[in-house]
Amino acid sequence: MCLWSHVMGLFCRMSALEPPKILILGGTAEAAAIAQAIVSRWGEDVQVTTSLAGRTLAPPAFPGAVRVGGFGGVNAMADYLRDERIAVVIDATHPFAAQISENAQAACVSASVPRLLFDRPPWEQGDEDRWHMVESATQAATALPQFGQRAFLTIGRGELAAFATCRDTWFLVRMVDMPADSLPLAAYEVIAARGPFTAEAEQSLMERHKIDVLVCKASGGDMTRAKLLAARAIGCPVLMISRPELSDGPYARSVDAVVQWLSEVLT
Repeated sequence: MCLWSHVMGLFCRMSALEPPKILILGGTAEAAAIAQAIVSRWGEDVQVTTSLAGRTLAPPAFPGAVRVGGFGGVNAMADYLRDERIAVVIDATHPFAAQISENAQAACVSASVPRLLFDRPPWEQGDEDRWHMVESATQAATALPQFGQRAFLTIGRGELAAFATCRDTWFLVRMVDMPADSLPLAAYEVIAARGPFTAEAEQSLMERHKIDVLVCKASGGDMTRAKLLAARAIGCPVLMISRPELSDGPYARSVDAVVQWLSEVLT
């Protein structure tokens, strides 16, 4: 039996009992927008649940139900999809959450549940941008001394340890939540903030702290694009960590495209 026939059969068996269940993975702004678009389009004709990893203290609000915490691996997630009778999975996790996306893809295959990956539109480099692409945080740390001594570091907490070797660099570290413990950096200041940011505010921040190099991930989207505009305005070089490759399966790059895909699946 093909996957789509399985899904439509599942919908038919469930129709008399409950609306189709849609699981959205991710605590991103796009995940919230997708959940809102689905609720606006189908209302109570579907059940929407957004799954959050629980890594931030105050995640954005999400329409529908919310679950917090991991699944415990591929097999456990596949069991969850079967037990909860999930009809469709939309993976709207961060572009750098590669392991989560790979696990979701494998779990959906195991449970015969269609999965759509939301691929956040990438940033495009302009003629005046001074971007230098690297493959990892370790490569960024190795290259950093060539570009500056006061770095604006916006890569999240998970890979900060790579920059512990930069003993002569001062870091301005931006995180969603203030860390409970000290960071593995020689000299730094931490600011806690959540986007979206404006280019004017980002430029003022960078000038106030005399930033001479920006280190970030190629996350894409609009929430944090302003720091790149600010770096362009002040002629600041950018060390940018390249995205992981997309996991297998269909993907969409806009909320409208997600809704269209769902419309085809749910029809």
